[in-house]
Amino acid sequence: MANPLTAAAVLAALRAEGVRVVEVGNWRTHNRNQKGAWGPLNGSIVHHTVSSGTAATVRIVRDGYSSLPGPLCHGMIAKDGQVHMVGWGRTNHAGGGDPKVLEQVIAESYGARPTPPTRGNSNGVDGNARYYGWECENLGDGKDPWPAAQYDAIVRVQAALCRAHGWSAKSVIGHLEWSSDKVDPRGFSMADLRADVAERLKHPASWNPGTATPTPPKETPMSTTDDRVKALHTNLLSIGEIGTTAKGTPSGRVEHGAGYYLAHILNEVRQLRAEVAELKGKP
Repeated sequence: MANPLTAAAVLAALRAEGVRVVEVGNWRTHNRNQKGAWGPLNGSIVHHTVSSGTAATVRIVRDGYSSLPGPLCHGMIAKDGQVHMVGWGRTNHAGGGDPKVLEQVIAESYGARPTPPTRGNSNGVDGNARYYGWECENLGDGKDPWPAAQYDAIVRVQAALCRAHGWSAKSVIGHLEWSSDKVDPRGFSMADLRADVAERLKHPASWNPGTATPTPPKETPMSTTDDRVKALHTNLLSIGEIGTTAKGTPSGRVEHGAGYYLAHILNEVRQLRAEVAELKGKP
């Protein structure tokens, strides 16, 4: 556990690690602190945005949308490797997740990956209070490429946080490793990402390995149709459980409004249609 870095401290850590930072507006004071605690922090979560176009993506993650106000992360890592800082403090990025995963991240006690989560947004513990959050510009369809510059920036950002707090790479997880109803990030393996972060932590922050990196992302198979159906089912159940308005609970569980889940349902349906069309096209 650690107290959150100050805005000045995270800037210094990122720049020391060779990250190209873009400061967006009043990011240092743009947050959701009025809705709950931020800290002590236990790790960092990597996401994909399900969007394209850097300017539009920055706007979305900074401002959010009607049922989920921004900021939706602390920084957005663009295709060109620049990191756009959009908020600092509590942000709407992690939602509810599995308390067993949280325990494993705190202790850094798992193997290649944490135990698969069995709880999510509707019944999990508050992750917005416990993690840094980094959205990465990508369609999230398992096909949209991860340019080397972007992947290298993801590694550097996570290494900067781990170095600043004295964490190992096991304090870095993907959203899909935190919440049972999430699939992001898609297109590379979090176990491979942690290995690349761990390698970077063996060297000074100024380390620039030249032609050996940026490390290209390791492609992983697209999630199965069963995975997509599971995510769709979970989000449908969430709407039934919470009604139509976002609210907090005495237990600290994070719940979102129906619009939040409907947006994810729409994405899941689109992905299912794409995967069915692909299957129909195969001999």
